[in-house]
Amino acid sequence: MKNQDQISVIGFSTNPVITYSPLVMSVSDRAVDMHLKVSAPVNGTNLPIVILSHGHGASTYLSSLRGLAPLTEFFSSKGFIVIQPTHPDSKLLGLDTTGPEGRLFLKSRAKDIHFILDNLDRILATVPGLENRADKSQVSAIGHSLGALTTGMLAGAEITDNVTGEIISLAEPRLKAIVMIGAPGSPEGLNGDFAITNYPILKGINYKTMSLPTLVINGDKDINLNFSDVENWRADPYYESPVASSLLTIFGAEHIYGGVSGWDVAETSDESPERVAFVCESILAYICSAMDSNDNSWKLLQKDFENDPNAKARIDIKL
Repeated sequence: MKNQDQISVIGFSTNPVITYSPLVMSVSDRAVDMHLKVSAPVNGTNLPIVILSHGHGASTYLSSLRGLAPLTEFFSSKGFIVIQPTHPDSKLLGLDTTGPEGRLFLKSRAKDIHFILDNLDRILATVPGLENRADKSQVSAIGHSLGALTTGMLAGAEITDNVTGEIISLAEPRLKAIVMIGAPGSPEGLNGDFAITNYPILKGINYKTMSLPTLVINGDKDINLNFSDVENWRADPYYESPVASSLLTIFGAEHIYGGVSGWDVAETSDESPERVAFVCESILAYICSAMDSNDNSWKLLQKDFENDPNAKARIDIKL
């Protein structure tokens, strides 16, 4: 793990990466086939895997397998196989949002990740040269915004569907590390008229049922009055989870965290290549420590922040 002052920008890696897209898979009881993008380093074996869950939003392509390019390029250049699904809520698909799942397709989103885990062999065998290069015991999931709620569900957060009354519970213990970037907070702080009207299922979030350790990433300037006026509302998954977890609070970060959803995208209100690199490096430290109990990258980063009066962030760890 680099010292925080050594982190600059990403995009200068000399490690060649291959990308295979679209990988199309038929899924029973899914409105459309699942489209995946798989990225991986050209060289290396025993490669760990990261599954990325994109956000919702109004963008057509960022909310799909084409989004989260900075994260994809960073982790694939660092020796990870990166798998990206297009979730059913993507504007790109144009699916009916008046159906039983509403606009956000939360149940389907979490089930997408389950399907990927169930079918890793098929996915890896489809990509030329990748079949025997993965360490399938080391799989992590990272989500941004609605994708963060998706990965939170994999950590055990339950959702009560306000229409059907169904309690959606889809925890996924096969994951070695779970990361939530800018997740919606708890229902108590959901007071924006827009979100209450358009996304009422968010009133059914229960982070108190989380059962797997998780890294929650919160920007201290990530406030959207359409959702909540509560300061640090998006840190709620950390505070409400009953299990050991970590909270990374990034100073000055807004909802796109410098531009994690894509390169030079209009939705980024806090454009900063340095912040994007900082987010990526920080997540890498957390995942490395989660995969290997002898790796102390995450604890060293915490000490680095504690000893620097000009630190870019703060790490809280709940044991």
